[in-house]
Amino acid sequence: MENKIISNIKTLGIDMINNAGSGHPGIVLGAAPIIYSIYANHINVNVNDPKWINRDRFIMSAGHGSALLYATLYMAGYNISLDDLKKFRKIGSKTPGHPEYGVTPGVDMSTGPLGQGIASAVGMALASKLLNNKYKFKKNNSFESSRSLIDYRVYVLCGDGDLMEGVSYEAASLAGNLNLDNLIVLYDSNNISLDGDTSNTFTENVLERFKSMGWHTDLVKNGNSVKDIDRAIDKAKRSNKPSLIQVKTVIGKGSVLEGTNKVHGKCLDKEDIDNIKGKLLLPNEPFYVDDSLVSQFRAKISKRSSIKYEIFSRNYNEYVNTYLNGDNSSLKYLFNDEIKVDLFNHDWNLDYEEKEATRVSNGYILNELTKFIPNLVGGSADLSSSTNTYLKDCGDIKDGHYEGKNIWFGVREHAMGSILNGLALSSFRVFGSTFLVFSDYLKPAIRLSALMNLPVTYIFTHDSVNIGQDGPTHQPIEHLSSLRSIPNFDVYRPADKKEIIGCYQSILNNNRPSALVLSRNEVTMLETTNMEETLKGAYIVRKEVSNLHGIIIATGSEVHIAYHIAYELYEHNGIDLRVISMPSMEVFEKQGEEYKNSLIPIGYKTFVIEAGSSSCWYKYVYNENYLITIDKFGTSGTKDEVLEYCNFSYNQIRDRIKKLLK
Repeated sequence: MENKIISNIKTLGIDMINNAGSGHPGIVLGAAPIIYSIYANHINVNVNDPKWINRDRFIMSAGHGSALLYATLYMAGYNISLDDLKKFRKIGSKTPGHPEYGVTPGVDMSTGPLGQGIASAVGMALASKLLNNKYKFKKNNSFESSRSLIDYRVYVLCGDGDLMEGVSYEAASLAGNLNLDNLIVLYDSNNISLDGDTSNTFTENVLERFKSMGWHTDLVKNGNSVKDIDRAIDKAKRSNKPSLIQVKTVIGKGSVLEGTNKVHGKCLDKEDIDNIKGKLLLPNEPFYVDDSLVSQFRAKISKRSSIKYEIFSRNYNEYVNTYLNGDNSSLKYLFNDEIKVDLFNHDWNLDYEEKEATRVSNGYILNELTKFIPNLVGGSADLSSSTNTYLKDCGDIKDGHYEGKNIWFGVREHAMGSILNGLALSSFRVFGSTFLVFSDYLKPAIRLSALMNLPVTYIFTHDSVNIGQDGPTHQPIEHLSSLRSIPNFDVYRPADKKEIIGCYQSILNNNRPSALVLSRNEVTMLETTNMEETLKGAYIVRKEVSNLHGIIIATGSEVHIAYHIAYELYEHNGIDLRVISMPSMEVFEKQGEEYKNSLIPIGYKTFVIEAGSSSCWYKYVYNENYLITIDKFGTSGTKDEVLEYCNFSYNQIRDRIKKLLK
């Protein structure tokens, strides 16, 4: 029976690819026994409740294997029809070219960029550990070690490409350090990549590499043996380490192209498909489904998973009634219900005489946020002492100690972003921090945060060339514009502590990803900055006295420069300027036209002051001469020397504005 179900999964997959005219048949024909084994014999899911919070997660890290996944999910009974399979890779379908979170029932993450899936799976496995620790049941006034409301596992199917990508190595290293024994990775090992045999590029001993990182490893020599795959997964479940199971397969098995790179991403011809179906003893008709096989497969999954689902339901009711007096409101975040916060009525101890960097102000605010947000966790890429993002008195997350809130990511920016995505996919509000110049390391993960619309907050400090003597390798130039170019991603660059609070009010009440960009240099709070106005993305911090001669738009530290220049030019030269703080260009652009035009009316000379690239600012000026930005790399020197070198000192900016207005 199992071989027939596997065969039907294979034929559905290659029919989908053939019908679409594109796809990846090699993994469908080679790895079908692996995914069958996971769903038929191991993973606990409820197809009628695909968002069940204690379901096991499955991540198709080798996202090009989407046809294999969709065929399996259909056979398993998810809300996917044969018509959906026939619309594979078509616009608006439930079956896009690569798996997309929120589009297809049963898809737990958007995958495709290789390595991201396995890396985010580490975040999901960590989330399970954190929740398992938090929601344990008590016995005789002590916590039971073996019983918790949450105890799901995370399964991953990956390929050679995933393990070649550096992000998977970073994440696997941290998974071994944290001993995430609820993570099971099955490695579809067929010695073939897109361009050819992996002997050209990838000859290391993968099992030894993972073993050295603290993983349990196993080898299944016959990738067609469900029995051997099952046995390896059972051993992995009993292990006290994360597990990697290398399963030796034949890419495109049964095709005339089997075992070659030609079957990786190329449609099979009709004769080849006919021969494959003949070998599999299935009718030669498109999208054939044996209903009896479907019923058996679904019954097999349901029989096992329904027990787990019923146990969870009983445990959930018991937990709410026993420990929460029947009030489940504190568990809302587990179901991805947004937790609304009001930061404006909190006492923030604002001191207008205080002079501090916005990274320092943010550190204080971030620690206060732990009082509002029960599911807040985060960390930094070995820079918390510089980014000021350590959560005091909240404990560290370590092997065997999952009660803390601080994640020590180490120097692993790539993995940090991916792991944050995994945590955000698992009901957590998360943040990760590093220097702005290193945001490039996180870009693939940030893009997936935006694509999946996940509430991840990326905190970037040391936001301009004024960090000085570290030199151009550490001085960001193009990074703000690069981040702002990402769709569905909000970038915030606050001027002071009040604006930081306003930014968080916006960030925490919107279920979307964002970047918070902060300074190393010290600033004071301006009397005219405003928490509430920050929610509009831009507002006036210095209004013209009588006759409007021009407008200055500034962000972050440069708001202070613009503010003081405007006052100086008015007092000494009679030039009357409006100064606008724009903490978030994206938020401002969502405002109505009336508000936007009231702030930046047409017909007035408008300047932009920002210590970064000019590329995103042209829409606000009619002449590039009014962009007071930095479009070259910095240099090593003192803060003042670097600013002078970049034509960005206070006097240079003031004199340029004065000259242009004359």
